[in-house]
Amino acid sequence: MLSESSRRIGKTFAITAGVWLILLGFNSVARAGDRGRKYTPPPPTSQIKVTVLRGTTSKPIANAAVVFHPIKNGKDTGALELKSDEDGVVKIDVIPIGDTVRLQVIADGWQTYGEDYKIETDRKEIVVKMKRPGSQYSLYGPGSSSSINQTAPTGQSTSAKPNRQTPLPQ
Repeated sequence: MLSESSRRIGKTFAITAGVWLILLGFNSVARAGDRGRKYTPPPPTSQIKVTVLRGTTSKPIANAAVVFHPIKNGKDTGALELKSDEDGVVKIDVIPIGDTVRLQVIADGWQTYGEDYKIETDRKEIVVKMKRPGSQYSLYGPGSSSSINQTAPTGQSTSAKPNRQTPLPQ
């Protein structure tokens, strides 16, 4: 049998070896995490609040389509469309600070609105006053610069080529 001192030395050795194995195990686990991809936190974003109002009465327009187009290196990188609530408000908080966003607002009975905004702060409030559709411009209508079919001030039609009637041969 082993003497008392031999047993004590054996226990001490076993405990010391166990502690070393545990420490080596933790160290290898910690290093294994360094081998993967590096975590890069997302950039800070801005909270953008868009309020859609009638241009004439400043009352909110509900259910207007508010489309956000983030611009990166001069190119549109996609779109995110939200509908305005009953107060005409849309909130979004995914556009990074420093980016440019193209805002487009579409509502039934109103002209489509579009504008580019540089996002420079952590909060941005945009108020959009929608306008009623105006008259459409036509190349061939009155007041146009086309000489194809203009109306003279007297109401007579003029054109680039005179309208001559030639008798038909009989």
